Amino acid sequence: MNAPTESRVVSRELWLAERHALLAREKELTRQSDELARERRALPWLHVDTPYVFRTPDGPRRLGDLFEGRRQLLVQHFMFAPGWEEGCKGCSFMADHLDGMQMHLAQRDVTLLVVSRAPLEQLEAFRHRMGWQFRWVSSHGSDFNHDFGVHFTPDEMASGAVTYNYQRQPFAHEEAPGISTFFRDDAGTVFHTYSRYGRGVEVMMGTYQLLDLTPLGRDEESLAYGMEWLRHHDRYAPAKKAAATGCCAG
Repeated sequence: MNAPTESRVVSRELWLAERHALLAREKELTRQSDELARERRALPWLHVDTPYVFRTPDGPRRLGDLFEGRRQLLVQHFMFAPGWEEGCKGCSFMADHLDGMQMHLAQRDVTLLVVSRAPLEQLEAFRHRMGWQFRWVSSHGSDFNHDFGVHFTPDEMASGAVTYNYQRQPFAHEEAPGISTFFRDDAGTVFHTYSRYGRGVEVMMGTYQLLDLTPLGRDEESLAYGMEWLRHHDRYAPAKKAAATGCCAG
């Protein structure tokens, strides 16, 4: 990793003055984020009337069946297509954060679900390999992923541009990451309330939020692409331990 190029060492008084100035900006960003969240909740809803069927460990289920008795459903669109040997590294990075969240989301009337196009047997095998406990279902054979902007047909790929993140753009893969939220009312009607894509999925990557607090940050500028360093968590090399120093080393 590269060392900071413009690091300064200053007096505590100057450090506090600059920290106070930055704190004011951080608080303003927090207020703006709160306002955006209010505007997000105020978006109109879309009635989901397509009878999507998902393959689950408990048999075929419709979208409305996946809420598990809660009113809200949060879906991670995980890039794992039929025929792939394993799931996407970036989506796996996102998924590594889920197990600790789901019990807390459930207390706020939210069911957490992961959806991919690969057959259920592939998903279950990979989930077992990675040690994940969250619920993962297959949309294989349905248009769910395509309808929610995270799968592109061969004809769309051949055209040189697809519609992703609400705009036409070139895209290198048939699968894409995303997050969608749904609401189920007392009558059982399901509504699509929100989706986000691209860097918007970083909301599920708590590791990045912590790295942003550190002196070196994400330290990705010199890489061929931002997440080049990333591996499936069972494929990282063992972390090197710092050499012991001092009189008690031994």
